[in-house]
Amino acid sequence: MSRFQANLLLLIAGAMWGMGFVAQSTAMSVIGPLLFIGLRFAIASISMLPFAIWEARRSPAALGSRDWRNFAVIGLLLFAGMTAQQVGLLTTTVTNSGFLTGLYVVMVPFLAVILFRQWPHAVVWPAALSALAGIWLLSGAGSVAFQPGDWLTIVCAAFWALQVIMIARSAANTGRPVTLAVTQFTVTAVLALGIALAIEPIEFAAIRLALPEILYAGIFSGGIAFTLQVVGQRYTTAPQAAIFLSTEAVFAALFGALFLGERLPPLGLAGCALIFAAILAVEIIPALRARRSAAS
Repeated sequence: MSRFQANLLLLIAGAMWGMGFVAQSTAMSVIGPLLFIGLRFAIASISMLPFAIWEARRSPAALGSRDWRNFAVIGLLLFAGMTAQQVGLLTTTVTNSGFLTGLYVVMVPFLAVILFRQWPHAVVWPAALSALAGIWLLSGAGSVAFQPGDWLTIVCAAFWALQVIMIARSAANTGRPVTLAVTQFTVTAVLALGIALAIEPIEFAAIRLALPEILYAGIFSGGIAFTLQVVGQRYTTAPQAAIFLSTEAVFAALFGALFLGERLPPLGLAGCALIFAAILAVEIIPALRARRSAAS
């Protein structure tokens, strides 16, 4: 798979996550956040399990204990990020949450350098800042008055950044991206459902009302989108992946306008332009420099 095809998969994942914001916003009116997370990723795990089995049968080598341990750690990061974001929304606004979650775009290259001494292509730094500025404009370009939920959302962004980095380090080495995806879904589902059973009300009537949203979030923005993320990250770098995945903010605004009647102001359109400029920069500039090097 070429880097262009991998980045296209990440762009599609961002679109599915953007649509998932619509499903999430409506489902939260009838069920608790941890129950929603648990059911969503239980469905994601079940929907992708046949593909993981098929992948395992075609794989020339079995996974080692280190691989399974890395997969489980990625699952813990996914669960921690999802939970911090959902609980944070109890004491912060959707606008603040959208912007602060987007901090993972700039956290990824910094953490990759700090933890693993992995220096990204020079274009990643301005592109990451451009994407973050775009997310800020999409969120309304207002000031962020910090509440407890805001700090939780910053923690969420750190977990997302670590998850992106760990996937980049684990998926390429094993050649088992679907197995990794199903493992992280299962870990997240088990932990979320276990806690939900202990602290949240479980009403089957409420679950039935939220079933369409749960199914979409489970199959599409859960199973398919996160699997596309894992597959795509085998052929691109973690900082570039973070920039492409940040398009979820653009698609969330687009689908919010289409399905919820929300309208994107001029600042929001400018934010979309900055995010897409960042995408074009990380896609085109390294390719042009590689061609020049090859020609010389």
